[in-house]
Amino acid sequence: MNEWRDRLTADLQVCHGKVCIKSTRIPVAVILDNLASGQSMNEILASYPSLKLEDLLASLAYAAEIARERIVHLPETA
Repeated sequence: MNEWRDRLTADLQVCHGKVCIKSTRIPVAVILDNLASGQSMNEILASYPSLKLEDLLASLAYAAEIARERIVHLPETA
C-alpha cells in the first residue's frame, strides 16, 4: 500500500509534528497502540468515528515501512 502517504501527514502545528491521519489529530502511534493491545479494527473504527478502514491500513503500511529501518520522508505541511 503505497498510498499511505496520501492518508498520513506530519505537521509541526498539529500534535507537535507527530505522524497523524490527515485532517485529524489522531496520531498513527495511537492506532498502532490500540492494535498492539488487541483491539480489532472494528473496535478502533467505533472509537474514532472520523477514521476509515483505509486510515488503519495506511497506519499499518507506514509502520511496516518504518520497520524496514529505512528513512521515510513525509512532506511537512505548515
